[in-house]
Amino acid sequence: MRNISAADVDRALSFGNLVETLREAFRAGAVQPVRHHHSVERAQGAASTLLLMPAWTDFSKATSSEGYIGVKIVTVSPDNNAVGKPAVMGVYLLLNGITGEPMALIDGQRLTQWRTASASALAADYLARKDASKLLIVGAGALSPFLARAHAAVRPISEIRIWNRTRANAEKIVADLAAEGRRATVADNLDAALGWADIVSCATITTTPLVKGALLRPGAHVDLVGAFTPTMRESDDDAITRARVYVDTRAGATKEAGDIVQPIASGVLKPDAIIADLHELARGEKSGREGDAEITLFKSVGAALEDLAAAVAVFGARAS
Repeated sequence: MRNISAADVDRALSFGNLVETLREAFRAGAVQPVRHHHSVERAQGAASTLLLMPAWTDFSKATSSEGYIGVKIVTVSPDNNAVGKPAVMGVYLLLNGITGEPMALIDGQRLTQWRTASASALAADYLARKDASKLLIVGAGALSPFLARAHAAVRPISEIRIWNRTRANAEKIVADLAAEGRRATVADNLDAALGWADIVSCATITTTPLVKGALLRPGAHVDLVGAFTPTMRESDDDAITRARVYVDTRAGATKEAGDIVQPIASGVLKPDAIIADLHELARGEKSGREGDAEITLFKSVGAALEDLAAAVAVFGARAS
């Protein structure tokens, strides 16, 4: 069995290629039970969350003779920032699809960053305006620079603004992106930045909506990546009612995503008003953006299919 580090993942992947890998994966499909979601209570501080995300090749559609089984084991510990550690930790175990033999243990944090950002970019390729050039990232966690790079792989992003409650954290992301030659600045006024952006990409664990729909400019695309439980929410009701709403998977988003679960519970969003998921978009069964003035909103909670596809891509690249 191979041990594949974060640096190995970085060397194996590119955003352009991974977006296309995910597009093909959503077209082909896989068996992916809704992820196991467990709260781990603590005597002090916020509870951690344990996530188990299994998936395996749908052999009726498999292109290989053996296929793969995979499972990601992830913990989300909100208090980790206080001790200088990422909130999200994890590993990915890739197995032979016939024998179940372990083939690789892959750094789960890095795999998650790559596949999450690439899934957002895949959605943006269907939903963002073709000329979208102004990107606002809300949240300055470890995923933020990946989202910036991924969106820039599918749209002509020329300016990036980063907003975070703690300005110093936003400054760190800006410095990293600037070192890559990207034009990036800190956004001090979130409301003003929402009205400026062509694409708003939000990756937080907030329970109080940060994306105010009334402030979005016509033609904006909203990419909601955080808020992975029903009690968390990144966008308000105005964002939902003004936008054409899309999700990564209907089963996951309508069960786990507060940005979808809460509006459905209150009657603001009808389940059949969710226009499409990534399977339907990738297969051409449903339409993406239909006009330059409309607002689109994509909610991602993460799909095990994405992890499996990215893990197979990493394993293949390291084997070659």
